[in-house]
Amino acid sequence: MANTQPVWLITGCSTGFGRELAKLVIARGWRAVVTARDRATVADLAEGAADRVLALSLDVTDSSKIAQAVSETTQKFGRVDVLVNNAGYGYQSSIEEGEEDKIRAQFDANVFGLFALTRAVLPAMRAQRAGHILNVTSVAGFVGFPGSGYYAATKHAVEGFSDALAAEAGPLGIKVICIEPGPFRTDWAGRSLIQTPNTMADYAETAGARLKATSEKSGTQAGDTVRAGEAMIQMTEIDNPPRHLVLGAWGYDAVTTRLKQTLAEIEAWRATSLGADYPKG
Repeated sequence: MANTQPVWLITGCSTGFGRELAKLVIARGWRAVVTARDRATVADLAEGAADRVLALSLDVTDSSKIAQAVSETTQKFGRVDVLVNNAGYGYQSSIEEGEEDKIRAQFDANVFGLFALTRAVLPAMRAQRAGHILNVTSVAGFVGFPGSGYYAATKHAVEGFSDALAAEAGPLGIKVICIEPGPFRTDWAGRSLIQTPNTMADYAETAGARLKATSEKSGTQAGDTVRAGEAMIQMTEIDNPPRHLVLGAWGYDAVTTRLKQTLAEIEAWRATSLGADYPKG
């Protein structure tokens, strides 16, 4: 008899969303591949369940590690039903003060690593004609906040990628959902955030103020990572999941406000937009 337990491949399971989601998946008796750059930080998740939980080291910026992880997953379980692209981190600075090496490193992890792992998993999902890809982006995938321009750029990139992937893979039975959290009570500011301090007085009230607020508010956010994990699981259990799942009241308000403002602005300039075409006739 075929094993009907879904196989989840989750990146970034050492802390935060990834870890809580992995714990929920494992508690349901499902099969899971839990990954982190350092396997030691996720090894405990497989204790007592080695037959259905595989803990692996995975650096998504290393193509050989990606190939190895996907190979080990399919060798052990024969398939991948849900890919959760959760690995990544934040980088904050004003645009002008951004450091080239830090900007490129963040794109390698948040964007190019996600792209590469998705490509590596797609052949198995195509063969199955089924699968879910959950890309953990952010409210910053819709809104570029001061101090987070480069982080927002990575998340906007994943949103555009996900739109195209959904159009291409949707007819093959593969569903693509972007998970877009607002502020959640994780150790993101302490463990997964790099900052270039603001030293230019002209940005003190914009980027500088936000860098300071990010650190001060860490640990008091309203978002609950366990509830977020439950919501992610729900997306794989319904027939028609949304393309976008914003998580948290703050995030919901920020995204809906921005989208309404954007639509109103575009409509206000409708005549100019339409006037850019060749005259009809």
